[in-house]
Amino acid sequence: MLYIGVDLGTSAVKLLLMNETGKIEKVVSKEYPLYFPNPGWSEQNPEDWWKQSLEGLKELTAECDKSQVAGISFGGQMHGLVILDENDEVIRPAILWNDGRTQKETDYLNQVIGKEKLSSYTANIAFAGFTAPKILWVKENEPENFKKIKKIMLPKDYLAYKLSGTHCCDMSDASGMLLFDVKNRCWSQEMLKICNITEEQMPKLFESYEIVGNLKKELSEELQIPETCKIVAGAGDNAAAAVGTGTVGDGRCNISLGTSGTIFISSKKFGVDPNNALHAFAHADGSYHLMGCMLSAASCNKWWMDEIIGTKDYAKEQEEIDKLGENKVYFLPYLMGERSPHNDPNARGTFIGLTMDTTRADMTQAVLEGVAFAIRDSFEVAKSLGIKIERTKICGGGAKSPLWRKIIANVLNIKVDIIKAEEGPALGGAMLAAVANGEFASVEEAAEKIVEVMDTIEPEPELAAKYEEQYRKFAKIYPTVKELFKEIV
Repeated sequence: MLYIGVDLGTSAVKLLLMNETGKIEKVVSKEYPLYFPNPGWSEQNPEDWWKQSLEGLKELTAECDKSQVAGISFGGQMHGLVILDENDEVIRPAILWNDGRTQKETDYLNQVIGKEKLSSYTANIAFAGFTAPKILWVKENEPENFKKIKKIMLPKDYLAYKLSGTHCCDMSDASGMLLFDVKNRCWSQEMLKICNITEEQMPKLFESYEIVGNLKKELSEELQIPETCKIVAGAGDNAAAAVGTGTVGDGRCNISLGTSGTIFISSKKFGVDPNNALHAFAHADGSYHLMGCMLSAASCNKWWMDEIIGTKDYAKEQEEIDKLGENKVYFLPYLMGERSPHNDPNARGTFIGLTMDTTRADMTQAVLEGVAFAIRDSFEVAKSLGIKIERTKICGGGAKSPLWRKIIANVLNIKVDIIKAEEGPALGGAMLAAVANGEFASVEEAAEKIVEVMDTIEPEPELAAKYEEQYRKFAKIYPTVKELFKEIV
C-alpha cells in the first residue's frame, strides 16, 4: 500500500509518497505566497494552501498505482488562525505563527489573566504566535468577522477538512493554541470562556494517528484515488518531524539546528517546567513532549560567516578549530532575543572574553559552542523534571557540520545519532497514515522499523568534562548582563 504525508509549511507544501515498508517513492513541493499587509503582520490565504496541495497530490500520484493509496496525513505550521463561517467559507486570511500583531493580547493573557492560571489551564503561557491571542485580536479589531465564526481551525486541519469534510484537530497541534488542556487532552473550558468562544466552534479532537474520515467522493473521482483512502489527523510540524526522526516513546530526544533551534524531548508522562521555560505539549505518539525553542541557531553561524567574516566557505573556517573545550571566548546566541528558556525579547548576541591574542577561529568556535550551550540550557530544564536523556537525533542545516555535531555531543555529554533520511514532517505524516491503516501497531513501532541511524557521535569523557566546566561559566553570563540588555535595546 501507499501512504501520503503532506507538510504544510510557511512557504510551500511538501508532499511525500511512501510505501508500506517506509521506502520514499516520490517527493514534490508547491509554493504559495505569504502576505505582509502591515508591519509585523504575516498572513496566507487558505485557498492557496488547498489549491497547491491538490495540484501536488495529482503530481505526486501521477506515476503510481493510485488504487494502492490507502492513507493521507499531515504535518503543518502550528498556531495559525483559520476561521470559517456557517457555510464553511474562510472569513479572512489566516494569521500565521510568525505574526506579531498580538502583543497587547499576549500581555493581557500573561499579566491580567496571569501566567499561573494559564499554565494551570493549558500547561503553557501566552506567546504572540499562539492562537488564543489572535482570536482576542479579531474580537477587538474585527468584531464583524468575530461574529461570523462558526469554526476555528489550524492550517493543516483545513486541508484535512477539505479532503474529508470533518472539522478536526490533533492533540499535538491543539497544544500550541493556548486553548487546550494538555494534561487531560481536551479543550480548556476556562480558556474558551476567556476568548469568548464555545466548544461547538472548535474542531473535534483526535490523536495524530486516528482516522478522521474517508476521502470525499468528488475528490476520489478527481484524483483517481479510492474513496476508501483514510484521512488521518496528523500533527503539528515539530511533532510530525519528531515522528520522522524516530523521536517517540519515553526520553527520546531530537535537536534541530535550523534557522531557529529546537530540542524536542518525548515523554510517557505529563510534566510542566514550573517556570514555563519549555513548551509542554501533547505528542503525536499519544503521549507528551517538552520543547525548547531558541530563536537563533544555525542563523548565528550564517550571520557570523556571511555578514561579519564575509565568506560562504563555512567548512574551511571550521578547519582551523582544533582545541575544543579550551576556548576562552564565549558567545550568547541571542541575535533575535530569546525564547527558551529565558523568554527575553531584549536579550542580544554577545561576545565576552576577547583578548589581544583572540583569533578568528576562536570566535567562530565560540559561535558554534554558544548555540550548543544555549541548547543545553533547555536540556537542563528537562533534566530537572526527572527526564533522563542518553542520546539524541540531530537534524537541520547546522547538523551537516561534523564539528558542530561533535560539539553538541560533548556539551550535552550524550550520544548523537545521525539518521539516513531526513524528510521532516512529510515523512512523519506518511508514517502516521500507515499506523492509522494498521501497517504498524503503534507510532513507536513505525519509527523503529522505518527510521534508520547511519552514524553515531560518541561523547569523549575528557572533552565532555572540559565542556562541563565551560558550560558552568557560560550559564553565569546571561543572568549577569540581563538587566543591561534592557538599557541597550
